[in-house]
Amino acid sequence: MRKYPSLLSLALVCCCCSIQAEVFTSIGQMTDLIYTEKELVQSLKEYIKAEESKLDAVKSWANKLDVLTRASTLDPEGYLAHPVNAYKLMKRLNTEWSELESLVLQDPSDGFISNMTVHRQYFPDQEDEKGAAKALMRLQDTYKLDSESFARGKLPGMHHNAILTVDDCYDMGKTAYNEADYYHAVLWMQQALRQMDAEEEHVVSKADVLDYLSYSVYQMGDLPRAIELTRRLVAIDSSHQRAGGNLRYFEKLLSKQLNELNQEGQEPATEEPIQLGTYKRPKDYLPEREIYEALCRGEGVKMTTERRSRLYCRYHDGNRNPRLLLQPMKEEDEWDSPHIVRYLNALSDQEIEKIKELAKPRLARATVRDPITGILTTANYRVSKSAWLEGEEDPVIERVNQRIEDITGLTTQTAELLQIANYGVGGQYEPHFDFSRRPQDIMVDGNRLATFLNYMSDVEAGGATVFPDFGAAIYPKKGTAVFWYNLFRSGEGDYRTRHAACPVLVGSKWVSNKWIHERGQEFRRPCGLTEVD
Repeated sequence: MRKYPSLLSLALVCCCCSIQAEVFTSIGQMTDLIYTEKELVQSLKEYIKAEESKLDAVKSWANKLDVLTRASTLDPEGYLAHPVNAYKLMKRLNTEWSELESLVLQDPSDGFISNMTVHRQYFPDQEDEKGAAKALMRLQDTYKLDSESFARGKLPGMHHNAILTVDDCYDMGKTAYNEADYYHAVLWMQQALRQMDAEEEHVVSKADVLDYLSYSVYQMGDLPRAIELTRRLVAIDSSHQRAGGNLRYFEKLLSKQLNELNQEGQEPATEEPIQLGTYKRPKDYLPEREIYEALCRGEGVKMTTERRSRLYCRYHDGNRNPRLLLQPMKEEDEWDSPHIVRYLNALSDQEIEKIKELAKPRLARATVRDPITGILTTANYRVSKSAWLEGEEDPVIERVNQRIEDITGLTTQTAELLQIANYGVGGQYEPHFDFSRRPQDIMVDGNRLATFLNYMSDVEAGGATVFPDFGAAIYPKKGTAVFWYNLFRSGEGDYRTRHAACPVLVGSKWVSNKWIHERGQEFRRPCGLTEVD
């Protein structure tokens, strides 16, 4: 009997039905929007062509009637003395001008509007735009990229040119500001100001940028610079409703601080642009954030020469498993303790495409279990979409499940369904444990004994699987799989296996997970009394 995660499946079905603002969490689903936009552009071109055709017809009428009326108004009576002219005037005003009126009243936009209406239900909404903006900021933090790099499209591995305009940067800053994230508001408003000063085209006013920037700088505790920026704002717009009051307040506050420090004055703030690192990013809920993000950048990996000497590669036949005897798996050690191995050629390209084909229509925002309530919910620290596939759905899924069982020597009869995940813009899963730490969350088939993780795509930049506790970073490689135990032989959780999926900087990351549970493994991985690998 296979394990059916009923509560999780139900939650994901509900997500599919009720949550629309999740487009940005999956690159796989976002690709559909590319073709939607192409179809809308074609519809727009057809509308423009119809409008031009209509305008040409109206112009033709106007030109013909202009020539006629110039002749008729020179000598109206003489003109109408000709009976044909009299007849044609009656005809024009009774029939032809009505036809022209009908032509002018025609609305060629009907087809375009109808097409827009059909596709609008699949459009991203305000929450998607905000989520994508926050994803760029997350990438900026994790990989220590300044706003200039993003604005100019200077990202590693990029093959497409993409730039952010002044107004784009302003909107990024405003998104951060509205979330009370003044650190990022400063960085993006400063970038908008920098591009504005370089005389790039923009719609937003410099006064608006300085307004947000000066107050955000004040919130970061930099009064001298807040005063300098506010003075620039007053110089541009002396009637600004907040600038004058803010300037007086900032100056009074600075004077009070200097008096408390027994200082007579302070050097005026420099007009040099604010750079990445000018202000320190505020601490948040994640204690190991600095270690985690450093590993994502490839820094702080504790792969010593001594440790590397203990890592080997070998052929693995699953303890003489008949299905692996003629074609054993290529196994490589990724880490010594806890033991993490990688299997090469674990999935073929054809299998990967089939799995993605089956999963894509069902992808829904990935959920996590609330540590307080135990209820499954979405969270900002897990940005991806996932789907669950049963072995009976397709021979490929059944074959993959059997292969995992052959390789690990563990039964998958009590394992969870194969979970497929696709990471969207800045997609990530911050440090977490795969095993349950609360007894009430452990399923009837026991805790998650082991994790088998298939990488189904290469990732141009970012997207590593990192282990902050012991400083390991494992990079995605299409068709390979990594495997580790989450529990010691004693059944206790191995807290060293706390791991994370780093934000995807460039590319689309697809993985499939198989979580193998304790039940049924009694003779396959006998338990012990000590905590050993």
